[in-house]
Amino acid sequence: MSPDGVMVVDPGSAPVRAAFTTRHPGRSVGAFASGNLGSACGDDPDAVRANRVALSSRLGFDPDRAVTLDQVHGSAVVTIGRVGGDGAFTGAMTGFGDADAAVTGAPGVALLAMGADCPVVLAWDAGGLAVAAVHAGWRGLIGGVLEAAVVAMGSPVTSMRAVIGPHVRPCCYPVGQEVRAGIATRFGPDVVRGASVDLGACCEGALLAAGLSPGAIARVPGCTACDQDRFFSYRRDGGETGRQAGVVWLPARG
Repeated sequence: MSPDGVMVVDPGSAPVRAAFTTRHPGRSVGAFASGNLGSACGDDPDAVRANRVALSSRLGFDPDRAVTLDQVHGSAVVTIGRVGGDGAFTGAMTGFGDADAAVTGAPGVALLAMGADCPVVLAWDAGGLAVAAVHAGWRGLIGGVLEAAVVAMGSPVTSMRAVIGPHVRPCCYPVGQEVRAGIATRFGPDVVRGASVDLGACCEGALLAAGLSPGAIARVPGCTACDQDRFFSYRRDGGETGRQAGVVWLPARG
C-alpha cells in the first residue's frame, strides 16, 4: 500500500491512475476514525473536507474537478464532462446527482465512488479513452449498474479493464432469503454461499456479462468487516461508520 495506506492499482500500460483508500490516515475521530471520505454519514464536515484535500494531495488529482455521487443503490450512470465537479468535492461536498456510477473521458477529472461493505469497481479503457467508478451494492448489481457503466463508457469491451475493490465477503455477509433468491436468479446459484452471497463474484459475473474477458478483471483482497484496522464496515459497526473510496482518473495531458 502506497502512499500512506492508499492501495494503488497497477493499470498496466494504460494512461490511467486508480486507487482504493483505507480508513487511515485522516482527521476524523470516533466511529469515523480517521480517513473518512463520506460527507453524509454524520462525521464533522471540516474533518471530511480535510481528509479529501489530503487524499487529493497524496494521489495528485485536482480536487476542484473531482466528482462524487449521491449513491442510492440504483443503476443510474452519469457522464461527467470536462469541468468535472466544479469544486464541490472539497467545497459544498454534495454529490453530482442521484446515481451509483460515473464515467468520463475528460483528462484530469477524478471519479470517486464510496463504500463501507459494498464493492467499488473501477474500470478503464486500455487506450485511456474513458474511466468509470461504480458503487456496486446488491440492489445495483441486480439492476445492472455495472453493465450500464460499461455501455456508458462507449469503448470496445475488448479494450476494457476492471478491478473490484475491498468489500464484505461471504464470511460476514448473511442476508435474507429474498436477497439470496434475487441474487441467484440474476447471477446463478454459485454466488450464494450458505446464508450469504458473494458480492465479488456477482461483480465479476456482471462484468463478464457486459463483455469483459476473465483476464481483464482483477480483485483486491480483503474483507471490510473482518479487517477493522484497515476498513470501515457498515454491517460490522452497526451503521455508524465512515466511508472508504475507489478513485480513478485520466491524467491531464500536457
